[in-house]
Amino acid sequence: MYYQVMSFSHKNCDQGMREKLAFANDEEKIEMLNQLVEFEFIHEAFIVSTCNRVEIVLATRDNFSSYHTILGLMSQKSELNFYEIKSAGVRYDDEEAVQHIFSVVSSLDSLVIGESQITGQVKEAFMLSHQNGTAGRKLNRIISYAVKCAAEVRNVTNISQNPISIASVAVAQAHKLLGDSMAGTTAVVVGAGEMGVLATKHLLRAGCDVVMLGRDQEKVEALAETLGENVKAATMEKLPKYLNRYRLLFTATSAREPIITQDLIENEALPRLWFDMAIPRDIEDMTLEKLQLFRIDDLRTISQDNHALREEQAVRAAEIVERYKEEFYAWLRALSIEPVIKEMREQVNEAIDAEMKRALKKGFVPADAEANMRKMAEQMFKRFLHAPTQNLRHSSTEKKNANCIESIKKMFNIDTENIDLKQYKNDHHTKGYNA
Repeated sequence: MYYQVMSFSHKNCDQGMREKLAFANDEEKIEMLNQLVEFEFIHEAFIVSTCNRVEIVLATRDNFSSYHTILGLMSQKSELNFYEIKSAGVRYDDEEAVQHIFSVVSSLDSLVIGESQITGQVKEAFMLSHQNGTAGRKLNRIISYAVKCAAEVRNVTNISQNPISIASVAVAQAHKLLGDSMAGTTAVVVGAGEMGVLATKHLLRAGCDVVMLGRDQEKVEALAETLGENVKAATMEKLPKYLNRYRLLFTATSAREPIITQDLIENEALPRLWFDMAIPRDIEDMTLEKLQLFRIDDLRTISQDNHALREEQAVRAAEIVERYKEEFYAWLRALSIEPVIKEMREQVNEAIDAEMKRALKKGFVPADAEANMRKMAEQMFKRFLHAPTQNLRHSSTEKKNANCIESIKKMFNIDTENIDLKQYKNDHHTKGYNA
């Protein structure tokens, strides 16, 4: 069994391509997951889709075949050329795949290092697939260790202190451009999801009043009430009105097509400062002389200062990720040897039982001596197997001995592929999901 990750992120895909590759909702993810596991060489899968990345995580029997399957299915989904997909994505196999996922969950691969949302997003992505029956114990092992790794990164480094998000970068850029005049300004926030709420909180700290727009009036009103008296709730029907009244706008919806188009603009003389934090984009390209528009990839460039400020802690965090990757594979190798040892002992017991029956039938052993003879045979084999099994356990933690273990399995005709390894868990690995 192998691990594989196909990554389409802000590091290797521009915003336009990420928009085409993104999954709009859980239904789209489930459709893709079901297609993936229909192939016999793909055991399990889950999909992470955010404004900055699409990650397809697999447990496979054949990484070469699964890689080309992903390219084909993503090409069909996005209507992009197969070779465009291939050139845009980054493929990670086995240890590189594990290290990449640990880095992603620990927010070291994020647009803004240390942002706090990604850990929950990956956990939710796994749980969606698990509930769908397309992810289980094989990928659960990765998630369990990744969550532990992320927790240690947060505890040991200060990389997540004063959490930063795309929303905070956008508000900080607005403050940089507007200066002290930003306080007292009314900002329009379109979208009542997590990003919209974060933007609203940062705007309130900057001294702004906020008009929050969303499709569900009750939800927006409830959010506005919890955020304070300086937040006013409105529905999307009022969007044209506020676009032409206030200059400062932040948008982060899940709409598949742009919701802000040039035909909504009535007052072109109004200076506008807009931040589009959505994938796909909420604001279409438009020619307005007095519009300053920042999209996700513009904010990425701005956020580089934050990367520089956290560089030392990021290096320290990367060392933690590397250590967890090594521990994960050592644990996997140690875990895989226990069913081998158990099967060897069961084969010994079967051999003893068969020979005892033959000896009794032939009269080689009197019936009243059977119990003592059986006990003696068991003790002999225990003594014989003691040193080899101890050596197997010791060698299983070392990479160089992986082929040795496979040879033992082949020699004794032992198949562990369908064994539930949970029964062999030790106390050092208890955190995770009940998958």
